[in-house]
Amino acid sequence: MSEWLTTDVSGNSMQCFATGEHGQNGVIIAMHAPGIDESMQELAGWTADAGLQSITPDLYHRQPDDGSTGLEKMANLQDDEVLTDLRSARMLLEARGAQQIAVIGFCMGGRIAYLQAASDHSMKCAVVFYGGNIMKPWGDNPTPFSRTSEIGCPILGLFGGEDTNPSPKDVASIDAELVKHDKVHEFHSYSDAGHAFMNSMRPSYREESGRDAWSKCVAWLNKHF
Repeated sequence: MSEWLTTDVSGNSMQCFATGEHGQNGVIIAMHAPGIDESMQELAGWTADAGLQSITPDLYHRQPDDGSTGLEKMANLQDDEVLTDLRSARMLLEARGAQQIAVIGFCMGGRIAYLQAASDHSMKCAVVFYGGNIMKPWGDNPTPFSRTSEIGCPILGLFGGEDTNPSPKDVASIDAELVKHDKVHEFHSYSDAGHAFMNSMRPSYREESGRDAWSKCVAWLNKHF
């Protein structure tokens, strides 16, 4: 089951892609840079297959539909606005019966999931799929990395060993920062994979690693719900 929902965010209409049946456990999915495309809808469907409802908010809703690429739109995002959008997504899940909510994200969404874990302590856990730019600010806001001490839930990180953003060095730095602040976390890297290895619509897709990463994601969610 999937449907498009519309919610109001600070006077703007935000579209959200919803999957799964109304129920106790829900997942906010932070989209990748291209937006809520076929790949993101497929991944949201996997969440429903795991017995969890999900909401994927369109984080570009404040920007005009002028043909700009996802990367161009991503450059205009502000962390404070993104967090407002995720708050609205959480409220939608709550309205659909969710009492326990987690956040997962892919690509730029992985960065957002990390930030959400530090910002909204109602999250039961977070899953970061190859989140780049965790050490960079969006707008006049602190970086997600600098907010590591504020993280309030367990974090699972799933990365490609051949990725450049985040690079293995970046992943090691994030891991060390989480250890420094005594945050519950678990990181896995796949040596055969680069960025977007979960995206079955792109040559970067690595089916075996992607399936393994997804099974780890579902197990993490079920463990912490």
